[in-house]
Amino acid sequence: MAPPQSTTSDNQGPHPQGHTPWRPEISGQRASGLRRRSLLAGVAALGAAGAIGAASGCSRVPTAQAQGGGRLLARLRAKGSVTLGLAGEQPYGYIGTDGKMTGSAPTIARVIFKRLGVPRVEPFPTDFGSLIVGLNSQQFDVVAAGMYINPERCAQVIFADPEYQMLDAFIVRKGNPLKLRTYKDIARTGARMATGVGYAEIDYAKEAGVTNITTLPDQLAGLLAVEQERVDVFVGTAVTVRNVVRQSRTTKAEATPEVTPYVKGKPVIDVGGFAFRTPETDLRDAFNRELHKMKRSGELLDLMRPFGFTAQQMTEITAKEKCRP
Repeated sequence: MAPPQSTTSDNQGPHPQGHTPWRPEISGQRASGLRRRSLLAGVAALGAAGAIGAASGCSRVPTAQAQGGGRLLARLRAKGSVTLGLAGEQPYGYIGTDGKMTGSAPTIARVIFKRLGVPRVEPFPTDFGSLIVGLNSQQFDVVAAGMYINPERCAQVIFADPEYQMLDAFIVRKGNPLKLRTYKDIARTGARMATGVGYAEIDYAKEAGVTNITTLPDQLAGLLAVEQERVDVFVGTAVTVRNVVRQSRTTKAEATPEVTPYVKGKPVIDVGGFAFRTPETDLRDAFNRELHKMKRSGELLDLMRPFGFTAQQMTEITAKEKCRP
C-alpha cells in the first residue's frame, strides 16, 4: 500500500520509485489517498485518523538509550501496545471508510505482535516520504506500509524479511487487442502507455524502449483512460491493478497476467516488509521468527489473500539479499 532498485526516493513509495498507489472511487467508497507514486502517501487518510495518530505518537516508547539488541520489545510488552506508521495506501496499510486501521501490513502486525505479548496495535498515519524520518524520530514504533526494501533504505533502518514480492501488470482493453504482455510488446507496437507519477514502471518502460508515456494520478484514472481509449495500456503493480479492475466491475478493460520488468537485462522482483529503528535488532528478530512460522504454515497468505495477494506474491527472498548494493 511500491519499486526497482535503480533510482529510488522515499517520497516515491514503498517501492523504490514507487510501488503503485491506488485510490479509486468504486462502489460508493473512496480509498485513501494517492501517493506512492508521486508520492505522498495517504494524505487523504490523515483527516479522519489524524487525531488517533497524534495521540498514539504522544505515547511512543523512547529507545534512544537502547543497548545491544535494543529494549523496545520489552517496553512494548509493558505498555501493551505498539504504534504503526501507515502511509494511507491500499492494499498495504490505510484507514478504511469506517475510520479503522486496515490493510495487509496492519493485519499481519496484529497477529505477530499479539504473539509477542503486545495485544494492541495503534495507527499513526503519515505521508510515505515521512515514514523513515518518523520512525527514526520515534513518532511511531514500526513502519507497516509494505515498504520496498532497497540498499538506500537499509542504510537508514533495519527490515524484517519481506512478507510479499511484487511484479507488474497491465490494464488493457477487453480482449487485449494489441497483445500487450511485456514492456517490449508496448515498445514494439508503439502503444500509448500510461502509468503513475514517479512510478518505477516509468524506468522499466524506458529500459524496454517505450517512448510514448503519459502519467496519471492513480489506477482508477488509468482504468478510465483505457476504457475511453485515450491510452492503450496502464501499467502498475500486479495487486493494485487486479484490485481496481475487479472492484470496478468494468466490462471494457481487463488486467493482464503478471509482467516481469528488466533493468540492465536482469529481471527485477521487488519485495516489501516492516521497518524498525536500527538498534532494535531483538524486536526485528522476534518479528522475523513469527513471520517465518506464518510463511511455513500458509497463515501469511491466508491473512493477505483478502487484500488481493495470491501465492505468486509469497516470497522466500530475504531482507539481507535486497539490502546488498
